[in-house]
Amino acid sequence: MSKYAFIDAHQAEFHVVDLCRVGGVSTSGFYDWQARQAAGPSDAERLEADLVAEIRVIHARSRGAYGCPRVVGALHKQGRRVNHKKVERLMAAHGIKGRCGRRRVRTTIRDPHALPATDLVNRCFDRERLNELWLGDITYIPTGEGWLYMSSVLDACSRRLLGWSLAGHMRTELVTDALDAAVGQRGGRHRISGVVFHGDHGSQYTSDDYHQLCRRLGITQSMGSVGDSYDNAMAESFWASLKRELVDWSHFATHAEARAAVFEWINWYNNERLHTSLQMQSPHEFEQTLNGHLLVA
Repeated sequence: MSKYAFIDAHQAEFHVVDLCRVGGVSTSGFYDWQARQAAGPSDAERLEADLVAEIRVIHARSRGAYGCPRVVGALHKQGRRVNHKKVERLMAAHGIKGRCGRRRVRTTIRDPHALPATDLVNRCFDRERLNELWLGDITYIPTGEGWLYMSSVLDACSRRLLGWSLAGHMRTELVTDALDAAVGQRGGRHRISGVVFHGDHGSQYTSDDYHQLCRRLGITQSMGSVGDSYDNAMAESFWASLKRELVDWSHFATHAEARAAVFEWINWYNNERLHTSLQMQSPHEFEQTLNGHLLVA
């Protein structure tokens, strides 16, 4: 409660002059405040309150994940032109914050006898065409029934999650299932000719079963150096988003509960979540825009 509001609430019990003296404010300042309260909010205050309400809706739709940059992007997509400094100020004033990530546990288990693939990416992940470079990795999700492991396949051009697999183990089928799902999402092996799949040195990706699957699908494997997350930074960034925006703030009692929540998040990620690297578009929207440009060309 402000000093003026306190004085207003107790002026029937004490003299206003005495209350102002104790509160360290002037009587003229109190009466000016009282007049403004009686007149109601100004046009500027009403407009600011409307903006805060819009920010809260956008923040809630993002499951509390969006910070200032993505909130501004969402406002712009809605036709609301507003300065990012104003949004930053209002979010801070009203306690609206994006989520910060936590450290992740290393899940790459290398087979010392396996021969790694050549690094065909060299940390250059940006691509102008779909189905040119796919990225894969594995992470873990804690539940009351033990670890649930997740494998991913991302398109480097659109950041879209094409395929994924969830299981209570980290055997090779965890990553082969995710790759099969990605190929199906793109319409079959005849639609993905020339794809390079970049992963780490985990034993799942260096296994004979995974090599054979890639050969059957016409996919060329690529691997970064050992123990360097920057060599698969885009896949690591995807996991950081999943952890920050869902896993770190959830408590899953069962594998089934975690699966349902992850599926819902993936649907939001692919179709709604704004990416700064995609000109504040979702992966699905970016792919539609890209395909539209190709058709026009």
